[in-house]
Formats: sequence, C-alpha cells, structure tokens
Amino acid sequence: MTERPPQRIPNRQLAALIAEAGFSNAGLARRVDQLGLEHGLDLRYDKTSVTRWLRGQQPRGTTPALIAEVFTRRLGRRLSAQDLGLDACAPVYAGLEFAASPEEAIDIVSGLWRKDSGSHTELRKIAFTPAGLVVPSRDWLIGRADERVARGAPPVAVDGVARVPAQGRGLPPRQRHAERGPGGRVSMGDIAALRSVGELFRTLDHAYGGGHARQALVRYLEHEAEPMLRGTYGEAAGRRLFGAVADLTRLAGWTSYDIAAHGLAQRYFVQALRLAQAAGDRPYGSYVLVTMSRQAVYLGHGREAVQLARVAQQGVGSGAPAVVQSLLHAVEARGHGVLGEVRACSASLARAERALESARPGDEVPYWARFFDEAQLADEFGHCHRDLQQYRAAAQHAERSLQLRSQSYARSRLFCRVVLATARLGLGELEQACTLGAEAAAQAAEMRSVRALEYIRDFERRLEPYRDAAAVRAYREKVALL
Repeated sequence: MTERPPQRIPNRQLAALIAEAGFSNAGLARRVDQLGLEHGLDLRYDKTSVTRWLRGQQPRGTTPALIAEVFTRRLGRRLSAQDLGLDACAPVYAGLEFAASPEEAIDIVSGLWRKDSGSHTELRKIAFTPAGLVVPSRDWLIGRADERVARGAPPVAVDGVARVPAQGRGLPPRQRHAERGPGGRVSMGDIAALRSVGELFRTLDHAYGGGHARQALVRYLEHEAEPMLRGTYGEAAGRRLFGAVADLTRLAGWTSYDIAAHGLAQRYFVQALRLAQAAGDRPYGSYVLVTMSRQAVYLGHGREAVQLARVAQQGVGSGAPAVVQSLLHAVEARGHGVLGEVRACSASLARAERALESARPGDEVPYWARFFDEAQLADEFGHCHRDLQQYRAAAQHAERSLQLRSQSYARSRLFCRVVLATARLGLGELEQACTLGAEAAAQAAEMRSVRALEYIRDFERRLEPYRDAAAVRAYREKVALL
C-alpha cells in the first residue's frame, strides 16, 4: 500500500486578510513582485502562486516576509508572516524596513545589533541592493517626526521633589545607574556618555579604519544603547536619546562599509535614518542620506547617489547652515562624477564652493558637519576631476587638500594621496605617481580598512599598462615588502 501525501490545510488567515485588503490574487502577486524588486529580487509570482498559498503551500525563502510587508503597507498595521499563516524566515532584506513607529524601530535595530555582535557572519555577506534605497529615503522625505517617543511614567513629584521610580528606590544613585536594565530611567548623563563614545569610535575610525573597533561598537550598542531605548524617559530626553543612538548606528554602518560589508552597512544606514526621524532631527537625517550617497558612489551607483543627495537637500531646505548646504552639493557632485556628467558635476561643485564661501566664523554648525572645510571640499573636487579624467585639476585640488588636511584624518589623507597618484599617472608623471602610490600603500598596511586596500588596488590596475617600466617594478618591490 502506498502512502498518500499529507493533505494541505487551506490558509484561512491569508484568505481573510486578502478579503480585508481588497486584493485579487493577481493583485497580491503583482505587489509581492514589486516589493521584491525594491530589494533586488526577481520573483515573478502570479495569481496561480497565490492560489497555491491559499491551498496551504508555503512560499519559500524571504517571500513570507515580503507578503507580510505588502499587507502591512496596505492595512496600516504591522503584520508578521505568522499572522498570515505562513512560516517565518529571516529575510535577507531585514533591516531595510522604515519602521512605522519608534517602538518598531527599536525592535528592528536591536535585532541587527544582536545578530551582528554574535557569530552571524552571513550578515556581513549580504549584498547591497540599490533598489532598497528607494522606500526608506522616500518615507523619510514625506514623513513627519513622531508625535511621541517618551516611554514609561515620569518621576512622581511629591512636595516639589521628584521621586525615583519604584524600581530604583532604596539604591544609591551609582548602583541605580549600574542596575538599570530595560525599564530603568535614562538620564542626561547616559545620553552624554553615548555622545562621548561616538566621538571615541569616530576618532579610531579616522585613524585606523573601520575594522579596528567595529565589533566593540556593535557590542556597546547591544549592551548599553538597547537597554536605554527600552528604558524610561520623557519627550525631551527621548528625542536626545534617539539622536545619540542614530549617530552611533550610522557609525556602525560607516565602519561596516569600510570593511566592505555593504549590505549590512546599508541596513544600519536605513535604521539610523529612522532613528533620526524619531529624534526629530531633520538635518541629521540628511547627513545619513549623505552617507548612503557616498556608499552608492563607492559602489558605482551614480544615479542613486545623486537621488539620495537631492532628497537630503529637499529634506532640509534652504535654511540649513552654509556648511551643510556645501556638503550636500559636493556629495551630489560626486554622483555626477561617477556618471561622467561633466556639466552637472561642475554645477554642483560650483554651488558647493559658493555655499562654503558664504559661511561665517560665528555660524552655528552641527557637530557632524564640522569636518567639512576647505580641505574636505578640495578632496571632493579632486575625486570628481579624477572620475572625469580631468587630471591636471584633480592633482591641483588633491595637493591642496593634503596641505590643509589634519593628520588625524589618516584614512582620508590616504584616499586623497591615491587620487593625486592617479592624477600624476594620468599626466604621464609615472615616477612621481609610483612614489605617491607606495606611500599610500604603506599607510594602508597599517589600517584595517578594505576601502583603503581597494584604493591601492585601483591604482595598481591603472599601472598595469606600464608594468615593464622601472618605476613600476620598483613600486611593486616596495609594496611586496609590506
């Protein structure tokens, strides 16, 4: 006697939600396919696929999470795969969602921290998906700051004196702070500590590369920032807390980008953008978009880079400080440079230059934009002219940037030195190019930065036509010793 295959149970949960959403089978399939394209997936479902799901067949891979996201957007409430009667999975695009609420944002970003701080090495292999930039940047642009971010009850005032909540009573202040877990009150001192830690890790990143202390930063976010986010705080402290955590999350993305974990970096940037919205900090959100644009430039996605820079400009408007305006235009120029759009690139660079010239010493500049000065603008000019193969201008601006740039920005100086080496090579100055390239290679050997190594490799690829020249052989011998 042959065994019959197990009978599938019709998926009544999915059927009920399809009816509530007013989808046809073909309409649901089309929306799942469209959402898949946003995340770089070519799915090609049709109405027959949906019929099979309704009969009890389980879609594979990331599809259950995509179907849940389609219903979430349609019905305006968060639904999981289980709510649809589907098997849950760990979708490859998890982290690219722009959360509907601060609470959901905490859940998504803390999930990223936990996975990244563990042994989930596959997380660092996730591919970058250009289509995954569209929805978060759009939602940030049209979204409003959250009406409420406060959590828990504030201290109760008795006779004009604020009393510590019950979970902290009876403990001295130092011990109350030490034992604060989820639910504990977050102080301004806690938030100041987050800011100080951000400055420390930023300094390490500039000097030694993103791979130097990235894991320590992620563990700090998991063990210190998450309990604060799940703690107790009022509106003002909550906004500041979300802002500080947004900054650290962007930095976690930046260091991930520097070690070529591009899909993971993209997810951190999206979540930093959402946290910035919870903070009500529109200008910082524009800075996160600038960071995303820089990653797109590095990966050769010039059109997406330009779009992100323009969304950032639109999001802050003309009231932003002159330094910020200059930064936004310079980053747009980099995207045009990658695309070879000479006129658009030149126009953006001119706007960036005019904006920086209009800045005054007393102007209030956000802490995250203070790095953007004459040295950085000259660096942007150098990169753009290199990409446009305008080597004489590239060399002039790269030399100026190196003259002005502080030694503390070691990695940025390395990049600029390679740009100068490439420009010298383009001008036929082979010996000088190789000398500069060897200096940069020596610096790269002291860093934990995949981007630094990629700059060196790009220069070496450009040397290939001259491989038999004495200067190139000498260069290779020097680099081989490193």
